[in-house]
Amino acid sequence: MARRDPRAPEAGYLGFWREHHLCTLTTPRPDGSPHMVPVGVTYDPEEGLARVIANTSSAKVAHVRAAGPGGARVAVCQVDRRRWATLEGLATVSQDPARVADAVARYTERYGRTPGPNPHRVVIEIALTRAMGNA
Repeated sequence: MARRDPRAPEAGYLGFWREHHLCTLTTPRPDGSPHMVPVGVTYDPEEGLARVIANTSSAKVAHVRAAGPGGARVAVCQVDRRRWATLEGLATVSQDPARVADAVARYTERYGRTPGPNPHRVVIEIALTRAMGNA
């Protein structure tokens, strides 16, 4: 396992995050146990952020909000055969329309499809503290 600077990834690592892969997001439940769900993730090393679009009523959003204003410690991961990459950080939820629209645009670019309209959409923004993997 190689640790990396999430703000200065090597070309191969960043390239892996640009490919079309389903990811997982792990959030802490209020009792501390992990909650893992499949998600689409975008990685922005310049801003030091990973983003996940979600419905405001989802469990993952509730878990992040329950952690309070300081954020929830979370991880996102993707795997393709022997290649894998994990990003960790502090997640917060934003309802700001501009931030949500930016996250949707990034999702569309990575996954090649535009999500349908959703007036209850929010973005989970993960301020990255660690990157790991062998990609």
